[in-house]
Amino acid sequence: MTAAASARSILTQLHDVMASRMHAQGKLDRVVEIIGEALDSEVCSIYLLRDGMLELFATRGLNQGAVHVTRLAMGEGLSGTIADRIETLNLAEAKAHPDFLYRPETGEEKFNSFAGVPIVHRERAVGTLCVQHVDPRRYEDVEIEALQTTAMILSELIANAGLVDEEAVRGLTVEQTGPALLKGLALVKGVACGDAVFHQPRVTIDQIVADDTEAERQRVYRAFDRMREQIDKMTAQAEFGVGGELEEVLQTYRMFAYDEGWARRINSAIDSGLTAEAAIERVQQHTRMRMREIDDPLLADRMHDLEDLANRLLRIVSGQLGTAATQGLRRDTILIARNLGPAELLEYDRRRLKGVLLEEGSLTAHVVIVARAMGVPVLGRVQGLRGVVNDGDTILLDADSASATVRPAQPMAEDFAARMAASRKKQASYVELRDVEPFSRDGQRVQVMMNAGLRDDMPSLALTGADGIGLFRTEFQFLVSATLPQRDRQTRLYRDVLDTAGDKPVIFRTVDIGGDKAVPYLRPGAAELDENPAMGWRALRLALEREGLLKAQARALLEAAAGRPLNVMFPMVSEPWEFDAAKAVFEDQLQFLRSQKKVLPDQIRYGAMLEVPALAEVLDQLAPRLSFLSIGTNDLTQFLFAADRANPKLAERYDWLSISIMRFLHRIVQATIRYPVDLGVCGEMGGRRLEALALLGLGIRRLSISPASVGPIKELVRKVDLTEIGDLMTGFINSPPDNLRQALQAWADEREIETD
Repeated sequence: MTAAASARSILTQLHDVMASRMHAQGKLDRVVEIIGEALDSEVCSIYLLRDGMLELFATRGLNQGAVHVTRLAMGEGLSGTIADRIETLNLAEAKAHPDFLYRPETGEEKFNSFAGVPIVHRERAVGTLCVQHVDPRRYEDVEIEALQTTAMILSELIANAGLVDEEAVRGLTVEQTGPALLKGLALVKGVACGDAVFHQPRVTIDQIVADDTEAERQRVYRAFDRMREQIDKMTAQAEFGVGGELEEVLQTYRMFAYDEGWARRINSAIDSGLTAEAAIERVQQHTRMRMREIDDPLLADRMHDLEDLANRLLRIVSGQLGTAATQGLRRDTILIARNLGPAELLEYDRRRLKGVLLEEGSLTAHVVIVARAMGVPVLGRVQGLRGVVNDGDTILLDADSASATVRPAQPMAEDFAARMAASRKKQASYVELRDVEPFSRDGQRVQVMMNAGLRDDMPSLALTGADGIGLFRTEFQFLVSATLPQRDRQTRLYRDVLDTAGDKPVIFRTVDIGGDKAVPYLRPGAAELDENPAMGWRALRLALEREGLLKAQARALLEAAAGRPLNVMFPMVSEPWEFDAAKAVFEDQLQFLRSQKKVLPDQIRYGAMLEVPALAEVLDQLAPRLSFLSIGTNDLTQFLFAADRANPKLAERYDWLSISIMRFLHRIVQATIRYPVDLGVCGEMGGRRLEALALLGLGIRRLSISPASVGPIKELVRKVDLTEIGDLMTGFINSPPDNLRQALQAWADEREIETD
């Protein structure tokens, strides 16, 4: 018998059991017998959530005396782990698993192999379905799929029969009343206020077992055609980013929509006897399992795109098309979702969409790139989001502080509204500074530049009046592309950036990928996999080893800058020879273009980013070769303190205004002062007003910051006497106060200089 025929046989038997007039307990008892026989497994057991505990409700193979006696807490034992994490386990040796827990009343000591799947209702585990076998073996994929299918059928029986906690059936995890503070990861910064709207209501699958397999297949084919038409239309009508990275995101998304392998997997599930809806759901569950096993953040984000498409396909095939986007937003909205695909976000009315809260999400996700272009703040990795928020709840989103308040008390809401009003008024005042040059009170000119990485960031240059682009992150083009960007595509991007900038300078940082910025088309070897990616095989180290990558980028930059100045900056330089090697790649390509009679840049200025502390010790050797040096405060800080900035426990532990950092930066300023090197700072530190005060006091005269920070920092510069703040910081360096931040704040307050 084929795998599909075997699966159909199981489904037919389960269908008959569910349709019978047998009581619920009798149905569960019969289910464990059917599955145990079908999988040739000595044990099959069902645990259900009762009174907050997983209770053994039915078993074939374990002691019957343990039924309704054995109870496990969520996260306790293998069944508790499955329910707590909503994941599948497939173990040849169950006792070797760290979460294994032996309960003597079950008599399970003789069984070695174990496989279990969660029984999920409304995205919450309400139980587990497990099988065990004496002989050590892993269960086959077809057997795991049979368990998942059975769990899908059981979820509706269990919910309708009242066998589990009412809260679990309703999908609630906590009492959803009163104010609640949510913490997460700031994916796109900003503040917003609005009412909670759930992006996607759960699609109800009314029928799991198919009456006519061929009819179900045709339903899926029609749904695929309609979904692809929608994606093609969305891609063609994108309102911004045409020809840029956003378009590449959508093209990658479109590639998934046309993936034949995905369609074949759904077809295979239909062959086993499932309806179209159930087949899509089963393949989607398998995708979620794979996502939990993926360590590569970029690949995991691509899997999220695939899940987004599966949700879209499920809504089409079921006819349950009512999403928040299609229904239209009627009020200022904070969108709630587990995750979002880029195309789904584009469907929303940007006049009403004020912010997004995600249970998942990461900084490299496609949807983050789209949200940034839309100017929508996004908070991700919000644990327990769906268990706390009700539809229509007021939410105060403060992605700047990586938090959101649900159902705020009236005084808190009023305070937040006042803050937002003041912020809007303040932003309006910054617009007036757009064409004003940032001279200090004592007449010194400070360069206030902005960071960018996408073509869509460039309009901010004119809107903010920044002096130029102090850091253009060229790796963004690599991160959002499904394949290595070809040289001509890179050239077009760099030329467009220079055209938009006009007479203002642009500093292009060569590609900084690898490590935690993984791309699927540049795979390191087994010996090169990094346990500490921030300090590993990345940035210039990768580019020098993969010389073809740097050669292509060098040629693209040189050709794009034909007839105008070019500023090139190399990231993560640790020693002078790395800078020399990278510069040599550019000089070789320059010589080649010269031999081809190509138009060359008018001038080439080479610089380095100082992120690795070791470079500070050899500036006397390197500085004479540099046109400019940019201090990358984000990476530099984590290297100085040996503190991973992505670790939430360490993110706020070390202060940028600590005396150790101030002295380190002061030493860099003093080491370069006798050389004609343009010294600046790139990173978030320069965009925070109190920290910017300290940097100005140390002698930094070029800051490259986020576009939103340009206005506030220009205003700050005009209020400060740089000679006075320089004397103050010199005193602090030589004789540190107990708390430098407090001392600097007190100085600013005395002079009525507003800080953050």
